[in-house]
Order: sequence, then C-alpha cells, then structure tokens
Amino acid sequence: MSAIDSLPPLRDVIRTHDLQARKSMGQNFLLDLNLTAKIARQAGDLSGCDVLEVGPGPGGLTRGLLAEGARKVLAIEKDARCLPALADISAAYPGRLTVVEGDALAIDPLTQLNAPVRVVANLPYNVGTELLVRWLTPAVWPPFWESLTLMFQREVAERIVARPGSKAYGRLSILAQWRTEARIVMQLPPEAFTPPPKVASSVVHLTALPEPRYPADPQVLSKLVAAAFNQRRKMLRSALKGVAPDIEGALRMAGLHATDRAEQISLEGFCALARVIAER
Repeated sequence: MSAIDSLPPLRDVIRTHDLQARKSMGQNFLLDLNLTAKIARQAGDLSGCDVLEVGPGPGGLTRGLLAEGARKVLAIEKDARCLPALADISAAYPGRLTVVEGDALAIDPLTQLNAPVRVVANLPYNVGTELLVRWLTPAVWPPFWESLTLMFQREVAERIVARPGSKAYGRLSILAQWRTEARIVMQLPPEAFTPPPKVASSVVHLTALPEPRYPADPQVLSKLVAAAFNQRRKMLRSALKGVAPDIEGALRMAGLHATDRAEQISLEGFCALARVIAER
C-alpha cells in the first residue's frame, strides 16, 4: 500500500511493467508518493480544475494530482511502455484520467481540457525549456492555463526567477517575468529520483498575470531579447545592431545606454526599447 491511494508502491509498478528510465527520453522517475503529492499541492486547490501533465512516466505525480482532488488529469506520454501502468491508475480513478500517447511538442491539448486549467509536470529534461517557452508565448494572452507548476534542473529554475545583474539572468527570465509571477517553491536533491540525475532539481510555480507587466509587442520583445542575450558579453549597440536601424538612437529614446550589456537591463528597460523599435 502506498501513502496516498490503494495502488501499489511505484517501485512495484516499475518492476511489474519493466519500466527502467531511459536517458534518451530525459526520464528520471520520482518514486516517493508523499513527495509527488507535495508537488501537486504546490499548484493550489485542484478540486475545480483540469490539469495538464506532460511526461507522467509510471504515474507518481499523476497519482498525487488525483489524490489531491484534480477534477481531471490529461496526461501526455511519449513512452508506450508506461501506458499499462497509467491504465491501472485510470481504472482506480474512474473518469478522471485521460492518457494521450505522443509527443507533447506535437499535440494540442486544448480540445480535451475545460477551464480552469493548470499545468503540473515533472518535465522531461530534453523538452522542458522548449515547452515552457511555448506556454509563455501564446498568440493570445491570457493563456489557456492559470498556472504552471513545473520541475526543472535547478539551473533552469534559477534562470526563470533571476534578476538583472546575475549570471543566470537571460531570455528565460524576461519571458517568464513579463507575463507571470514566478517563484521557486521546492528543491529536490538528485537522490530523490531513480536513476539519480547529476544535478539537483527545483519546482517553479508561475501564475499568469491578467496582462503583461509592461506594454510591448511580444514578437518585437522576443526578437530583441534573443539578440541581446545571444551575445550577452557585447555592448547593446553591437549585440542589437541587426535588430533595427539606428539602434543607438533607439536605445537613447528608451533611456538606455549603448554601452550597457544585456544582463544590466531590467524587464522594464527591454519593454521600453521594444516599444521604441515597434513605433519606429
């Protein structure tokens, strides 16, 4: 018996279904069900929410989400080996778990979710950042989700919440903090996982803001920030010379110095520069 439901412990599930984690799929399984339930609680009250989970694996976090009262969980799993284990969970929670086999980068989950929606996932390392960027840059804001509660390598989590002037501050910091309230809510050591990864992990909770913190054209801001941090050691006048004509003039109009470097510029400063470029 596990601590959160009547299903077998995850080590037994892995043994029964021969589910050894595959490095090629970015898999590291979290087997402590009390820990997965704690992660689920970081997403808040789930009782009236649909939850999107990517990469459920043998279903540890899935069980945590259901045990914590999620109205429905839509789990997208690429590894067909995990489907029988997830089917057992679906049978134990009738009508509350839908499993879709496939690549989360290629699947549109919106047709199977009803608002309010929260995303909670122990993301596979090899697609985690790309999925986050997609969720932060939809064509329309507010997005389909109310919040994201996501596990990353600690280095990635620190980039999401980093402030200007730090080495971790970059494009991911800007994209996350422009439209969300982002904070690290849990830290997990490598030994919490099977197999243990070489790095520590962190859970980040991002709450969607009704509107971006500062006005800016999303495409202009994204292009601008990507160029600035792609050559972060260069002064802005050099790093951004291909972004717009007379970039030094645009920098002055935005109240920035041409000799500054990307990591010195605040979110507000980047948004101001994006507005100037868009207007010109």
